[in-house]
Amino acid sequence: MSRLDEGRLVGSDRVLAVLRELARHADGAGLEELTRAIGSPKSTVHRALGSLRRAGLADQDARGHYVLGDEFLRMAFAHHEARPEHVRVRPVLESLAAHFGETCHYAVLDGREVVYRAKVDPPTGAVRLTSTIGGRNPAHATAVGKLLLAHRLRTRADVAAWAGTAELVRRTPRTRCSVEDLHLDLVRTREQGYATDDQENETGVTCLALPVFLTSPSTPSGALSISALAYRTPLSVLVEALGVVRGLLGPMGEAR
Repeated sequence: MSRLDEGRLVGSDRVLAVLRELARHADGAGLEELTRAIGSPKSTVHRALGSLRRAGLADQDARGHYVLGDEFLRMAFAHHEARPEHVRVRPVLESLAAHFGETCHYAVLDGREVVYRAKVDPPTGAVRLTSTIGGRNPAHATAVGKLLLAHRLRTRADVAAWAGTAELVRRTPRTRCSVEDLHLDLVRTREQGYATDDQENETGVTCLALPVFLTSPSTPSGALSISALAYRTPLSVLVEALGVVRGLLGPMGEAR
């Protein structure tokens, strides 16, 4: 979280700002560090931490640093495990990860980013991806993002409106950062029914993504992806195995 405008943080907003900042510090953070990050008076941040501690959402470790509390973690993991989409998609991710020996994800679109709702690493393999459940990446640079954008942005004007005036971040030399390039990629994605990421989000990592229809017969609820190390599983191998992927995905991968 960037430094926040104190004028916008009132009441519960301050408490939530502190909670979000705590989530950025797995090893904990001191009061001074949190105060600088939030941009509020130390007394205000301290009161917010008190509220969070009383609710079990924050705690202090032996060093006196503040960390997310066990109650927060319990609620987060319980909620994640109970999500119907997570329960339905995970067996498919497990089958794909075992078949390809690569990491598989389920992600949804959130504005200009994708959020990873589920992740399954391969059962074997010394090198694995560092992505995390709840993690985010730019939609235009990922296969899952482009797959989902293709269903929402049908015209070049749609893409231009979505991109706005903000520059599309270039994650690698291969990232498509212009409206025209992204539009053409989305057209191709709709025509072929799947999206690819050829080292566009991370150098050395390729990805194949297909839509998942869990809540609507015609609009994807999210996208499933196989993210592979390029030297181990080239993108061409993933594309050639489309039939296998679609077979394992079954009815949830078909629009109706």
